[in-house]
Amino acid sequence: MKIAMVGQFPPHVGGVGVHIHTLSKELVRQGHEVYVITYPHKDIKDIDGIHVIGTKGLNIPGVRGLMFKMNAKKALKNLVEMEDIDIIHGHYLFPAGAAAVEVGREYGIKTYITAHGSDMFEVYKKQPLMRSTIKKVLKGADVVLAVSNALRHEIIATGVKGISDKTRLSWNSVDINKFSDGRNDYFKREYQLYDKPIVLFVGNLIKRKNVDSLLEAKKISSTDYYLVVVGDGPLFKKLKKKVKEENIRDVIFTGSRDDVENIIPSCDVLILPSYSESFGLVLIEALACGKPVIGSDVGGITEIITKHVGLLVNPNKISSIAMAIDKVIGDDDFRYMLSLNARDRAMDFSTVTIPYDEV
Repeated sequence: MKIAMVGQFPPHVGGVGVHIHTLSKELVRQGHEVYVITYPHKDIKDIDGIHVIGTKGLNIPGVRGLMFKMNAKKALKNLVEMEDIDIIHGHYLFPAGAAAVEVGREYGIKTYITAHGSDMFEVYKKQPLMRSTIKKVLKGADVVLAVSNALRHEIIATGVKGISDKTRLSWNSVDINKFSDGRNDYFKREYQLYDKPIVLFVGNLIKRKNVDSLLEAKKISSTDYYLVVVGDGPLFKKLKKKVKEENIRDVIFTGSRDDVENIIPSCDVLILPSYSESFGLVLIEALACGKPVIGSDVGGITEIITKHVGLLVNPNKISSIAMAIDKVIGDDDFRYMLSLNARDRAMDFSTVTIPYDEV
């Protein structure tokens, strides 16, 4: 079969791109042909047998999404007219999902859309002007996929006619070969971090990810550790400035990295203190590397972290975050116990499930 995907894709960094890449690779492995239409990037190229189509446009906040919706729709129509596409799959409800649904309806092609979290928890809930647009996308799709039960319930709560019957759970998955528990001190050697434990955050530096509270927790923690922040975003400069002005010691900002599989094995615990999170892909990547995890007691995170592999915290309480870090870092036996269970928990998310009825 020929499947057309629309959404973020490497070399763009992010969980949506990882999800599309993982699904696409499995489809190619099974003998299907996959095309991905993604955001503009100077290094767009086919990878892993996947045909990658970059769009045009400017990367300007507030304009980027609308431009991608128009340009992705145009590219998708061109693809449909050149190839006998069997399935269209949009990832993220807007703009990718909107482009996918409109073309799918126009050409009579079955259309799947995947909600990845912030499209519902942030855009839908906090931007009232976008609600009618997102409801239109949900209504127009043939099948709606959600990456966690928490997100599925949020979608159903929109009240779109027939939404409950066509909304399905579709977990993110982790490549347990790429993310392994083998010894890898590549990152420690790169930054010479041998004398203290490493607490690791990986993600976009946006308000929802709550990195500011991580810095505040570092100030009051009773244990001594390096806090490594991997990622980029609108708060990058502000957070670095905070560290400098408030003299918060042993905080390292790496910027965006595309080799997190080489970084996670060097940490002692990975933390995701988000205010909201539909799933938390980096958590299962850390578990696959045999690492304990700490995450907020919200959304899809609670569907990943059990008491056997990590701790849940209140993202609104800095003391809760600091105490959890101190517990894991300061208790070697406890940390070792969590580590022993981590890889087994990751195996629960190791199978790439193809979500299409036709495959």
